[in-house]
Amino acid sequence: MKKSQNSENFSPELSSSSSSRTYIEIKEHVRYSETDQMGVAHNKNYFEWFEIGRTEFCRQKKIPYKSIEDRGFFLVVVEAFCRYKRALRYDNTFFIQVSLQDITAKKVVFSYQLLSENKKQLMAKGYTIHIVTNAKSEVKNFPEDIINKLKS
Repeated sequence: MKKSQNSENFSPELSSSSSSRTYIEIKEHVRYSETDQMGVAHNKNYFEWFEIGRTEFCRQKKIPYKSIEDRGFFLVVVEAFCRYKRALRYDNTFFIQVSLQDITAKKVVFSYQLLSENKKQLMAKGYTIHIVTNAKSEVKNFPEDIINKLKS
């Protein structure tokens, strides 16, 4: 199986000391329903946590995702990647950090890190790539004001 070029070369840098990019941070807990019989978080949940972070990122940038959709624009995921480093377990507290990796009129890339409660261990990292479409799934250009708010 051929590896994605992005996943081989991806190395998000979210810490304020190593990057000029800003990030938002959310505190979460692993819920019982998100775990298997051994109390380990199922891998699909990491992508849901990425989505929680992405939604909050937009909200904190004063452009809630709902308002983007209300204007007729949708961010369709075309690629998603997660590198699992350490297992999250039932009732673990962790932090989701999200930054805007790249944005153009037609594409948005978010990067993510999931960190342990003390922020000393990287639990997972990843990214999602989105294209901008309308309700008919036609590729469109984001208006400049949305781009500027997400970049702010």
